Amino acid sequence: MNQLILILMLFTVSLLAREEMFPTQECPAFNNLKHTQNTHGVHLDKEKKYTILRHYKGQNLIVVKGEQPSQRWVDESCFHKHSDASNPLNVRRAGSKVLNIDDGFDQTQKYDNSKISKQNILTLSWHNAFCEMHRVKKECQRSLFAFGRFKYREKHFVLHGLWPQPKHNIYCGVERHTMMLDKHKQWNRLPDIALNDEIKGRLQKVMPGVASSLHKHEWIKHGTCYGTDPNRYYKDAIQMVEQVNASRVGDFFKKQIGKRVTLQQVRAVFDRSFGLGAGKRVELKCNKGLITELWLHIGAGSDDLGALLTQGKQTRSHCQGGFVDKAGF
Repeated sequence: MNQLILILMLFTVSLLAREEMFPTQECPAFNNLKHTQNTHGVHLDKEKKYTILRHYKGQNLIVVKGEQPSQRWVDESCFHKHSDASNPLNVRRAGSKVLNIDDGFDQTQKYDNSKISKQNILTLSWHNAFCEMHRVKKECQRSLFAFGRFKYREKHFVLHGLWPQPKHNIYCGVERHTMMLDKHKQWNRLPDIALNDEIKGRLQKVMPGVASSLHKHEWIKHGTCYGTDPNRYYKDAIQMVEQVNASRVGDFFKKQIGKRVTLQQVRAVFDRSFGLGAGKRVELKCNKGLITELWLHIGAGSDDLGALLTQGKQTRSHCQGGFVDKAGF
């Protein structure tokens, strides 16, 4: 009797896992989860029903009859639109303003600095250390066509992100499907960002992660809560990275490549570069004995990094020192 019940339960679960639905969009049907291959260029037909075998990371595995392979991956949104009874537009609020990234921004709009997030963290990566631990990343692959940019990133801090605080202030105005793509690290499939040519060029220099669509992830998760459009968000971040690299801090790290430095030394050079007390807003991040990042706790409303640091919150640092890695990846 117990065996019969178990068989019936398993049969019921199997049935529940298989649904038959009409698609709501004529989406491409891919061979793989990463959506890099679509044999025969298959697209869904809204007049046909498809069997859904499983749901995984915001995608459906379906059966496309008559195709080889017949099992294909499509976005969940191809079969239904996500909804939230308490928030039918699927947006989150940034302060009192509702943002929707899919509608874009008015690039001519003037922004009031007072509306920009009051407290932020500027996160800077030491690229050599990053590539020691992520050798397969696109931004860690050398190229003769990008030799100048490689020389820059080997001796300068590069941009990881600019994060409005508090830390739960994320995904403002981002619809659920886009959020799930980001959370599942499918950054190459995130919407393109409308950046002007000047910002694009400067960003590619100070943010090697553009090669892996890091800039899309950072905008979707953090930039949407900053209070400006993408151009202003990245312009502010780029200016701060450039100020760090052009300061005594930048010179100090260049001279210490291959050597060990302490938190006390780093904070002291920040004080000399950006004013007394600036160092107390600096947090070191380390991994396997290497300094991987600097986290700068800053305020808002100024183009001067020294002024922003004085407005930031004083912070502790679990990492007390580490080696400044040299290029060798």
